[in-house]
Amino acid sequence: MHLADFWKETLSQIQQTTSESEFVLFFSNLNVIFEEDNNLTVESPSAFFRDKLRSTFGGKLEGILKDLTGHQVNIEFTVKAPAEKAVSLPAEKPAMKQNSSSSIASSGSFDHAKLRPHSMLNPDFTFDNFVVGGNNDFAYNCAVAISKDPGTNYNPLLLYGGVGLGKTHLMQAIGNAIYQNNPKANILYIPTESFVNEFLDAINTKKTSSFKNKYRNADVLLLDDIHDLQRKRETQEELFNTFNALYQSKKQLVFTCDRPPQELRDFTDRLLSRLTLGINADLQIPTWETRMVILKKKAEVRQLKVSDDVLEIISRKITTNIRDLESALKQISAYAELTSRDLTLEVTQSLLKNIFAGPVQQSIPMDLVMKVVAEFFKMSVSDLKGKKRTQAITQPRQIAMYIIREMTEFSTTEVGIEFGGRDHTTVMHAVQKIVDKLKTEPNFDIVIQNIMRTIRERANAS
Repeated sequence: MHLADFWKETLSQIQQTTSESEFVLFFSNLNVIFEEDNNLTVESPSAFFRDKLRSTFGGKLEGILKDLTGHQVNIEFTVKAPAEKAVSLPAEKPAMKQNSSSSIASSGSFDHAKLRPHSMLNPDFTFDNFVVGGNNDFAYNCAVAISKDPGTNYNPLLLYGGVGLGKTHLMQAIGNAIYQNNPKANILYIPTESFVNEFLDAINTKKTSSFKNKYRNADVLLLDDIHDLQRKRETQEELFNTFNALYQSKKQLVFTCDRPPQELRDFTDRLLSRLTLGINADLQIPTWETRMVILKKKAEVRQLKVSDDVLEIISRKITTNIRDLESALKQISAYAELTSRDLTLEVTQSLLKNIFAGPVQQSIPMDLVMKVVAEFFKMSVSDLKGKKRTQAITQPRQIAMYIIREMTEFSTTEVGIEFGGRDHTTVMHAVQKIVDKLKTEPNFDIVIQNIMRTIRERANAS
């Protein structure tokens, strides 16, 4: 048998022990190159999927192939050529394959000429104007897949992340794409706070039957800011029953949250189990490259002539979220329209000086990161900076270095100097150790995100 035949059998065995949604997600768009009897290359659509595939299935694939062939088969995981850029635009083909049974447009764009906007959805929230980067590509691809075949493989979808990172945009893009294909679909979008108020009003007016009929007859339910249900047990119970009714009828459910589901408090266990039943995808703070693309795209929409120097200083100074980037762009756009003056670097710095100088936008100091990490692990900052190499100190030190590199613009050399005069290669090694650990231990990411959230809160409050 040729290695290709063994590969087919390997996938068949993987499929038997993997959920359908997970198998489709990771194996539906691979390109496999068979070189020799003991070598093959697996090309993934992006670096994210390559790393996820390697960490989750690499060992299983090699083990099954070894059992089938009788010898070790070396698998190299790469990104499809030509190599994808760090930041891609939604106009490019998404990583997910389109379901042949679906007629929903792959772009998810809203055709204003044919349809009126959906009464509950913002027509500007589409896949076409959602900027994709390494911070959100997994969530984006899941959303696109859902829009093509709602209620099947990726149900429910829970999008989580901080304020202004695009959760609502992506959620409504799903709704707009489904509506574009099927205007008769019963799509309900509602913020959780409004859902709670509507439910309480239904109780007070003795119209709970109408409330239940409204939501349990939905084809797509988009519930925004699910964290607002904390401590609201009666509404949680109603949502649990609504969830079951819709899920059993293969209706699509999408939720957003400002934190991972594991961090939700005062939630019933059975509702939490439903929220985590499908795909959980996080949206993180965009990288500098992604922020540049976001600004360029929004400037084009506004037909605003602005140099790359101006966009670069905004993207470097504003590191919080997309909403703050857009706010800054609105300010300079209004100035340009009212004065008809060019937006030079000096003018931009003057217009945005208060934003640039604000505590939210200031660079997070290294000593704040070290202090928060030290408190989290119940040790002193001097321990983090010191020479001890015990596991109890080494890992928190590596975490602190990793977070500094993630949240600040400090170089590895500057970080090394701050940590007792260590060499920059030591810092690079520490960062890589944490990156590797994040790939193999999903719960470890929760620890990192908790620490980073505390750092941001303290930086904003100072």
